[in-house]
Amino acid sequence: MSLIPWLRWPEASPRLSSRSPAEMVLETLMMELAGQMREAERQQRERSSAVRKVCTGVDYSWLARAPRPAYDLSPGERLQLEDACAKIHPSYCGPAILRFRQLVAEHEPEVQEVSRLFRSVLQEVLERMKQEEEAHKLTRQWSLRPRGSLATFKTRARISPFASDIRTISEDVERDTHPPPRAWSMPEFRAPKTD
Repeated sequence: MSLIPWLRWPEASPRLSSRSPAEMVLETLMMELAGQMREAERQQRERSSAVRKVCTGVDYSWLARAPRPAYDLSPGERLQLEDACAKIHPSYCGPAILRFRQLVAEHEPEVQEVSRLFRSVLQEVLERMKQEEEAHKLTRQWSLRPRGSLATFKTRARISPFASDIRTISEDVERDTHPPPRAWSMPEFRAPKTD
């Protein structure tokens, strides 16, 4: 009897996953939450066993087996977190996980606090997404806004840098003197008299 059929690796199909990106983000974020909760529970067990060892002076860790997870999310809380995860764009999934891991490493929370940290990270990411969407919308509106040409600007506002209501001495002197005649190569320019 040949063992070759038993030793074959399952062939991974090269086709793309049939799940939508939103489902993949939801699953990834919820798996990260579950993993961080397991890790927090393990750390909590280690701390309590270290305290017990110090108090009693006896180490029974070799006798104890790994207990089953004691804390689980309530169905309502799980649904709320899943709903928040479903709103997150796939491009924000990685930064959300990094921020969550950073907060867990900083605070070293109890198991019950991990879900609250996760919820706060999701709210931060959703707010950042909203701010960036508003900024993108404003940028799009600005770029699609019809631009006025320089000709319309000229008709709206006439700029005369030399026109002024303030009388100066040099203006009076210049008004009384006649300009010197120009050379033959230069045309003569005279402003119309408005007096």
